[in-house]
Amino acid sequence: MSVETRMLLGLLIGIVVMIILVSKTKVHTFIALMAAAIIAGVIGGMPLVDKTIEDGTKITGIITAIKDGFGNTLKSTGIIIGLGVMMGGILEKSGAAEKMAYSFIKAVGKKREEWALAITGWFISIPVFADSAVVIFAPLCKAISKVTGKSLIGLALAMAAGLQLTHCLVPPTPGPTTAASMLGVDVGTMIIFGALLSIPMLIIAVFYCKWIGKKIYQIPTDDGGFDRKEFKEEYIKSMEELDSLIEQKQLPGLWVSIAPIIIPLVLILTNTILGLAGIKVPFIQFIGEPIVALAIGTLLAIYGLMGKDPKKEVLGVMDDAIKSTGIIMLITGAGGSLGNVIKVSGIGDALGSLVLRWAIPAVLIPFIIAALMRIALGSATVAITTAASLSAPLMGALTVSPLLMAISCCVGAISFSYFNDSGFWVFNGMFGLTELKDQVRCKTAISLIMSGVGVIELLVLSMFMH
Repeated sequence: MSVETRMLLGLLIGIVVMIILVSKTKVHTFIALMAAAIIAGVIGGMPLVDKTIEDGTKITGIITAIKDGFGNTLKSTGIIIGLGVMMGGILEKSGAAEKMAYSFIKAVGKKREEWALAITGWFISIPVFADSAVVIFAPLCKAISKVTGKSLIGLALAMAAGLQLTHCLVPPTPGPTTAASMLGVDVGTMIIFGALLSIPMLIIAVFYCKWIGKKIYQIPTDDGGFDRKEFKEEYIKSMEELDSLIEQKQLPGLWVSIAPIIIPLVLILTNTILGLAGIKVPFIQFIGEPIVALAIGTLLAIYGLMGKDPKKEVLGVMDDAIKSTGIIMLITGAGGSLGNVIKVSGIGDALGSLVLRWAIPAVLIPFIIAALMRIALGSATVAITTAASLSAPLMGALTVSPLLMAISCCVGAISFSYFNDSGFWVFNGMFGLTELKDQVRCKTAISLIMSGVGVIELLVLSMFMH
């Protein structure tokens, strides 16, 4: 067996073991990723610990590679993730997220509720985790369904599509932030391209949601259940009752609600645009750093939205929000460990030589890796992290822009939401989908449609960007 074959076999065995551990045992994804890194390193020929050979050359051991990969990954992503979820917690608790949702719906107007909810989901998922947002806005979707007579399924799926897109494509959410970090892509550039590429996906998704809403016509009932029947046009009512629904709630103003998101994005994008133009302004470079920009956004959320609340309550909201990020950071760091082992051991070079012989466009290689990880593991964030860690060592061999590689990882992670995806079950449970056929026609189908549009965009861009 050649050295190259042994290395690739080690990587394959490591990934298979990781998938089995996650899907068939009680072993956590973090431990499974670390196990995959160790297995790939051992079979790939790395020493267990650092050693120096006779000519004085120092060879990095598996343990050092794992530590370095973990630390280097979290060095750039950990603070961003932490600040992002703290800000998201404030937006949820204060009612600012709900205010943004209502405002979008009113702005888009009557008979365009699917568009309004899709835009709401797209915007809200930048600071708020997608699964949490589905739960938060489920009452809003149900209220709109009752008021308008439109199917709850079409409305909720439009919102979920928007949530899924920015969750997978736009920093500071963990997946795209990690992909940008691992592949050396500027976060501001990732925000711009991720957001722009998500727009065609969202447009196609909304048309599908409008169609499926008529095929699965389901309205929430007053007792908390769901009434399903054959769709008729006369069921659709006006939106006039939504105003009274808004007036019943004590929500913050729109501008104070939206400022914690808009201002950091403007700062980051300003820094990126000036950098692309070759203009260096130290102060802008400082406040345009994602860490500083998000810190400013978090402070705006704290004092603008919960400034009059007791200190203990505000700190409690942020503490509760950040508890969920511990696992995300561990998984993100472990993905970095796996990527560094692949790089240091030489597996990346062997993998690069192999994929260059594949008869597929190089830009789709990260997509395929991410899609397979999404199918196997369910988590979009883990799929992006794993795909980025496996793609990073290939950058020298593939003539593809690092930006397109990062986006390809993210688009692949959108591709398959089904039984091992927590968001799949959250959606089905919240909106009363009990039949397998209907479940697949909703979350699974919409994820495949959006990723299909993403593949076309990647192929078109790859003709112009190298």
